[in-house]
Amino acid sequence: MPTLMSGEMPCALQAAGPEQYTGAYRPKGVPLHEVRRGPYDGTRAAVLLTNGEPPQQLSFQGGRFVYVLDTVLNGKATYRYAPKLCPLHRELMDAVAEAYAEHRITKGNR
Repeated sequence: MPTLMSGEMPCALQAAGPEQYTGAYRPKGVPLHEVRRGPYDGTRAAVLLTNGEPPQQLSFQGGRFVYVLDTVLNGKATYRYAPKLCPLHRELMDAVAEAYAEHRITKGNR
């Protein structure tokens, strides 16, 4: 964890919870844990406070990946991956579905 500056709060990025993944695109054959997984899960960093509060959303790579504020406990913010808000989610899930399908075919040929 970097040294915190004035106006910063520690934060952690985590996988989507039910509120974030319910209703998100999930192709047939793709396990739920793949839908919940975000590219920055497990990252610990600091967020810049606005008006004394952490921002409601964090976006990465030009808005392609979005995390939403879940909780603030003991002065630490937790953000969860928000697949429904990510423009790349459908494309990523289709690629994951393709990988699972290829694995099933390969596994069946042994």
